[in-house]
Amino acid sequence: MHKAGFVNIVGNPNVGKSTLMNQLVGERLSIITSKAQTTRHRIMGIVNADDYQIVFSDTPGVLSPKYKLQESMLEFSQEALVDADILLYVTDVVEDPTKNRAFLDRVAANRNFPVLLVINKIDLLKGNDDLERIIDRWKEILPQAEVFPTSALAKFNVSSIMKRIVELLPDSPPFFGKDALTDKPARFFVTEIIREKILLYYDKEVPYATEVLVEKFHETENSIHIMAVIFVERDSQKGIIIGRGGAKLKQVGIEARKDIEQFFGKKVMLELYVKVEKDWRNRDNKLRAFGYKE
Repeated sequence: MHKAGFVNIVGNPNVGKSTLMNQLVGERLSIITSKAQTTRHRIMGIVNADDYQIVFSDTPGVLSPKYKLQESMLEFSQEALVDADILLYVTDVVEDPTKNRAFLDRVAANRNFPVLLVINKIDLLKGNDDLERIIDRWKEILPQAEVFPTSALAKFNVSSIMKRIVELLPDSPPFFGKDALTDKPARFFVTEIIREKILLYYDKEVPYATEVLVEKFHETENSIHIMAVIFVERDSQKGIIIGRGGAKLKQVGIEARKDIEQFFGKKVMLELYVKVEKDWRNRDNKLRAFGYKE
């Protein structure tokens, strides 16, 4: 009998959801930085074996929306509570369990799917007493959940999570082809890699006011020619992205190209441009164009 199911990964920003997803899938599909709200979209990663298929879904961190983009991001997380066969709720050893309690209460009220509570970053703890205290606190909040103390970065206990997921999968034919890795097109991962570099190399509000759109993706047998536009909301942000003499934009291009070449295994020619699209985070037509709304 073949098993298959959707395993949705939810939790607050910066607890390690994307790191855990990449470890479980075995591929670097979700971008990772130390900044909150790194993940904006719902990203699927597919694991195939002869007798099962797991469709993992990494979601944006749960937050209180301040603009329409964040409203769409929260909708991605809320949808994950509707279509899950198994839910991974990820927290860490420093997070306040009462943060975004309304969303957590929805998880606690669920009776439709098993919940695996992943307490991440246990490598930051000094002793077992602290871990036991954290586990007891979370058991009060999510009594139905199975608890997995984990360090996703160190790959500690990740295999135990994977083993339990396979055990819990429902009987089902596969949802995707058995050679599928993700539901996202190639262009999506180009935009995510470029956006990751922006998150790494710029501070304050600038990274959060940017979006990347691939306008040209021409692939041959040995190479890929890519033209991408970085959108910002203000002229001052455009100047910051470009930098003195174009130095900052050049740095983003060099580092992004390296990762894109590694991702696709081909030589890449990457051209980057910067345009101003005022207040795009609050404009429905732009959010649709960038894939945040249908």
